[in-house]
Amino acid sequence: MDSSADRQRATAWAFVVAQFLLIGSLLGWQPQHRWALPDQLDTAVKLVGYAGLGWMVAGGLSLGRSLTALPLPLERATLRVGGLYRLSRHPIYTGLIAAAWSWALRAEAVGPLVLAAALVAVLAAKVRFEEAALRDRYPEYVAYSDRTPRFLPLGPLFRARSRVTR
Repeated sequence: MDSSADRQRATAWAFVVAQFLLIGSLLGWQPQHRWALPDQLDTAVKLVGYAGLGWMVAGGLSLGRSLTALPLPLERATLRVGGLYRLSRHPIYTGLIAAAWSWALRAEAVGPLVLAAALVAVLAAKVRFEEAALRDRYPEYVAYSDRTPRFLPLGPLFRARSRVTR
């Protein structure tokens, strides 16, 4: 393996480690000072969290043997553009973000909100890195990214194209 590939793999692992450290910190947070969410808001936030988990699991199942935590496509992987992947280029990250914010809001403290925001920042950088690798591997990725939103199918205002230079 050349040094460029080594650097790419090390960067990919750094994203994964940061992501899982933030998730673990968020899930393990024990707040000292709490506020109370109104019951209806708590229920809505809980439903968003469950929907996020479902979206994340469905995205992972759609990938099948192509699923990896690393933001680099596996050798045996194929580009998925059907199912949830026709609605969102990154349904697993989308679901994780929804679940993380749900968990953070329901923790009823500032610390988890900071951790959720940090997780979003790490995932946004990880997505840019991953999309560069996907463009390199799959020539059809550019056309796919032009027609498919990065996270949620909320229309052209929220469509982030993958044509980012490295």
